[in-house]
Order: sequence, then structure tokens, then C-alpha cells
Amino acid sequence: MLEAFDPSSLVLGVSEIARRSGLPKSTVHRLLTDLVAERLIVKVRDPATGATAYQLGLRLFELGERVPQHFSLSQLALPIMEDLREATRQRIHLAVLDGVDVVYVEILGSGAVEVGSRVGGRLPAHATGVGKVMLAYAGPEVVEARIAAGLPALTARTITTPDGLVAELRKIRTHGFALDIEESTLGVLCVAAPVFGAGRRLVAGISATGITRSIDPGTIGPAVRTAAFTLSRALRSDASS
Repeated sequence: MLEAFDPSSLVLGVSEIARRSGLPKSTVHRLLTDLVAERLIVKVRDPATGATAYQLGLRLFELGERVPQHFSLSQLALPIMEDLREATRQRIHLAVLDGVDVVYVEILGSGAVEVGSRVGGRLPAHATGVGKVMLAYAGPEVVEARIAAGLPALTARTITTPDGLVAELRKIRTHGFALDIEESTLGVLCVAAPVFGAGRRLVAGISATGITRSIDPGTIGPAVRTAAFTLSRALRSDASS
């Protein structure tokens, strides 16, 4: 039910929540009562019709702020991301894997073109630079799960075949970084590198994103890899302290 809400549908009625969640309206009514009591959902008035409707509650934000990994990751990453933004003059992303999707944890800078990423937003991992670089260093079961979930095309350049994805991930491991050349957004190029924690455990992906013609991967790539290495070292130091 919580996933029924998205940036374009911040306020929903019972019928629409039921339709999006696939639950009976009676069940939605009952669960909404519990969620409102826990402040995870807030009862409001639909601005268009004046009817009773619902939106996500601030309690979700409060709970999210308690997630230690993401908080620590953001805390350590932000100054490194700021340095990378200053060095590249591009939009900087920090993302983690959640199942087979990318979830954006922090974003610095604004691009000259509209992109689909936003803090807290989710995209299929195979279609983004940060997603591909994390898939390349994740376990084979994660790659298999992404393939099983489907490889939808976000643009005409998105990799949509299992063989194509496996070959791409092999190439990423060889070079140590990933390129997203208009695979998630037309006109946009992304260079991404993996971030590791203690024990070489994959933690996140960091990337620089901008207009395709404005990015030279040969120049941006080393800067992104250096930022990823610096953040990885900071995470290991933080874990041992």
C-alpha cells in the first residue's frame, strides 16, 4: 500500500490505493486505520474533490533517518561527493542496491537536462550506471534475480537481453567502472564506480552524470574511481573505529 504513492500521486483515495495495491477495498480501509494510527499514513482532503484521501506520513521519514547504514554512508559520502562535483562540474549520484533496483541515497548538483533520478527514487539496476556497476560486483544470484525480474527498456539504448547484460558486467569488472551512455535517459551519459566496505563488501555506487557531449569518460572516469576509492577507505576506517 505504501508503494502505491509516487511523486506524481502524493494524495490518493481508498479506491485508487486498492487498485494500485491489488487489495480489496475492505482490506485497504482496515489497514489504513492502522497506518493512520501509527502516523505512517495521514488522512487529508483531496484538493481537487474535497473527498477524504491519504498521503504518506512524516513517521516514514523519521524511521528512514534511523537506518544506520544509509545515514553513515551519507555522512561519509557528502564531502567526497562535493569534491567530485567541484572537480567534474557534473551531477553526482550516490545509490545503493535494494533487491534488483537502484535506490538513490544522495544527489548533488542539478543537470542541464531532466533525468529520472531523485533522492529516495528507484530505477531498475540494469539501466543505470550506478546499477550496472553494483550488479557487476554483486553476487551472481543478484544478477540472476534482475534478469528474472525482466530487463525493461528505459530508452532505445538500454540493455534488454541477458547475454548483453552479462557481457556488459564482465566488461565493467575489467575496467573497474561503468558507463551509462543514454541507457537511462536520452542525451545523458553517466560514469559510475563501486564503493566497498569492510571485507570488500559491496556497499554502494557513485557516479558523475551530465549531458553526453559534455562528458569525456577518459577524464571523468579516474575522478569517479578516486572518489569511490576514497569513500571505500572512509567506510572501512569508520567500521574499524
